[in-house]
Formats: sequence, C-alpha cells, structure tokens
Amino acid sequence: MPARPAAGGGRWVDVDPARLTRWLNGFSGRHGAAVITAEHGVLRLDAPDGSIAELHPAPGAPPATNDIEQFVVEALRHRRIGLLLARQSAVAVGIAVGPELTTSKVDTSYVQGRTAAGGWSQHRFARRRENQAKAAAGGAADIAVRLLAPEVGTLSCVVTGGDRKAVEAVLADPRLEAVAAARSDRFLDVPEPRLAVLQSAVAAARSVRIKVLDPPASA
Repeated sequence: MPARPAAGGGRWVDVDPARLTRWLNGFSGRHGAAVITAEHGVLRLDAPDGSIAELHPAPGAPPATNDIEQFVVEALRHRRIGLLLARQSAVAVGIAVGPELTTSKVDTSYVQGRTAAGGWSQHRFARRRENQAKAAAGGAADIAVRLLAPEVGTLSCVVTGGDRKAVEAVLADPRLEAVAAARSDRFLDVPEPRLAVLQSAVAAARSVRIKVLDPPASA
C-alpha cells in the first residue's frame, strides 16, 4: 500500500503481518541496527542514521513492549474481529478470523442526494433526505445487532470505517452499546461498502501501521 503523509511530518505505511519481518529486515539493512524502545504501547526503532520507525499494534493486539520478536508474533496471531463499514446509503458488517472473512452482510438503502432547489421545496427535500438517512442507519443497526451483538464477547475488537457520521449514527443504537465499547481506535478509509470492500478491509484491519520519519537533512 502506498505511503501516506503523516501529520507533523513523516509518512504512514501499512504492512501486512506476513511481510512484517521482511519490512523490519529492510529497515535495518537501509538504516543500520536500531535501538528498540516502547512508549504508550508503540514500538519505536531509532536507527543510527537518525531514521525512526514507530510501529502501532494491529487492532486487537496488546500494547507493544520492547520485545520486537513478540511484537511480530502478536501481529501474526489470528484474532477474531468484527467489522462495521458504513456510509449514508450502504453498510457492510462482518466477522473475520485472521485473514478470512467468515460472516458477512451487505445492504444498501436509498438516500436522496442534495438538491439545489430553494425555499419550501429545499426544506421538504431536506426533511425527506434526513428521514431516509435515519431509516438507513436503523437498517444498518439491525444488521449489526444480528451479526455483531451476539458475538461481541468473542471478538478481540470491532474495526469501523467509511463515513464517521454514518458509523456514529449506527452505533448510537442502544442495542449496540457493547459493540461500540469494543471499537478499535483504527478507522478505515473505504469507499461505498460492498462485499469486495469488506473483504479488502480485513487486510487493512490486520495491518501494522508504521510511521516512518526520515533523518533530518544535513546542514
């Protein structure tokens, strides 16, 4: 996956657990043997040339210690996680065990697009759109209640993604209180939820996110 700029400098890369050892060996080969520390659950590598890599545990994994081998073991572990992807007119809910999606349900609803009309018509369309969005969120919540709520005690965590407002609308349902409490900090940037999007989200949810900071430029 391409690197993404990180706030405050550096870049983010997502590394599949199966490629993590190779990535670590490559970092060491390019920058030298790093000093390994852990702070606030994040594994940090400080290389001799000034390069830094901060490895964030995958959702459901325990906070990192300075044991890099154990970090890799935990990244590779096949956990059972829930997924909830929502946008205003679509939802995808699933359960994955390791890299395999074992349970899934995808649904779409009609939500009217915004209108450029003014006056009374604009307010009427806005109310209709709001009612359609509420109905879509209610239907999505029903799916999450059926798939995730009964299993939440067996899940390492629940990973969400899509549109934050839509996800919050779904999780506002009181029946999903335990599901909301199990939510991971990781939020996936995904397009309109479909089965293929849900399947690819499993890999994104399991990946190790690494913030890489290059050494300061020489004066």
